[in-house]
Amino acid sequence: MRILETAGVPIRAWVDGVEFEETAQAQLRHIAALPIVFDHVAVMPDVHVGIGATVGSVIATKGAVIPAAVGVDLGCGMVAVRTSMHASDLPDDLGAIRSDLERTIPVGAAQHQHVPASVETAWQQLESGHRWIREKYPKIDNRKAVSQLGTLGGGNHYVEIVIDEEQHVWLMLHSGSRGIGNKIGTFFIGAARREFEKRGYGLPDKDLAWLEEGSETFADYVRAVAWAQDYARTNRATMVDRALATLRRRGDLPTFTLLGAAVNCHHNYVATERHFGEDVFVTRKGAVSARDGELGLIPGSMGARSFVVRGKGNVDSFHSCSHGAGRRMGRHEAKRRFTVADLETQTAGIECRKDANVIDEIPSAYKDIDAVMGAQRDLVDVVHTLRQVVCIKG
Repeated sequence: MRILETAGVPIRAWVDGVEFEETAQAQLRHIAALPIVFDHVAVMPDVHVGIGATVGSVIATKGAVIPAAVGVDLGCGMVAVRTSMHASDLPDDLGAIRSDLERTIPVGAAQHQHVPASVETAWQQLESGHRWIREKYPKIDNRKAVSQLGTLGGGNHYVEIVIDEEQHVWLMLHSGSRGIGNKIGTFFIGAARREFEKRGYGLPDKDLAWLEEGSETFADYVRAVAWAQDYARTNRATMVDRALATLRRRGDLPTFTLLGAAVNCHHNYVATERHFGEDVFVTRKGAVSARDGELGLIPGSMGARSFVVRGKGNVDSFHSCSHGAGRRMGRHEAKRRFTVADLETQTAGIECRKDANVIDEIPSAYKDIDAVMGAQRDLVDVVHTLRQVVCIKG
């Protein structure tokens, strides 16, 4: 762990052997100087610059929450299930499986044209919370929320079929709260900025404006975020169920069961937790809870290994670990620097899209996942190592 002293609380960073860009350090120093930040800021090895707050950061606050630090893809995270199938049970040509899954799960900006019955059932548990949001904050209204439930989204969201070290087949998925989470996050980021503008309080970055506990806006934000996190978890669970049903309908795959419970974790969220003897709000922006014995998922890029991990409960990290490899460069830079041929080379042997529209997700745009894992040896233990054979990008 590397310690950086600041004008505020210290920064404790697990960055040994990985790039820790100066711009990210500057952004973290701005966060550390805020009077609401508790004890220190923890930095994960996948750290890189984000909007307002740094991706790969864990920020504990007293009596306030920074909406931009939580972000707009509220509850974004991972889920993975291990099946009884083995790699040898999969067909040599995985293209048909990829096509079947793409037909089952709308990707990118797509949504359900006709909402499946299973999605309608899942929505019933979310509907009352959505109604409260819609009625109190009409600007947040998103009538697509039900038709986007059980859909992947774009960017770095994905569905993968992966193989572990014992040759078991897993289904792994990365997604969040879709359009409704974005609207909630964007609205309350704006609300926090407006409150600061009224007070005339200066900040090094307007996106670091916070909402104070005790205010109506704070209470409503916490309630709306909790709902969005439930939506995100339900979104992932719905997609997993539908994807498994699709695989079970295929005549070229054996009958299979699930081995153990799903591993499910948010990596963009806020929660109330107790650390160093105090109750605080912990914001994990691109970080995963890693309490002692807790399972989590740390994915690599679409051409690198991923990991199922068990937390060590490291107190200095606020019981956290990285959420992935972390980007080395922005999406525009990746598209400028790499070609479709580069993408084909770096994803050789993986059934996935290999076209200009996903060059920004090329493995070289991400940090070395092995270096990232090496930097957080005192945060997690590796339980399973996964390699992808099918990758569906949003």
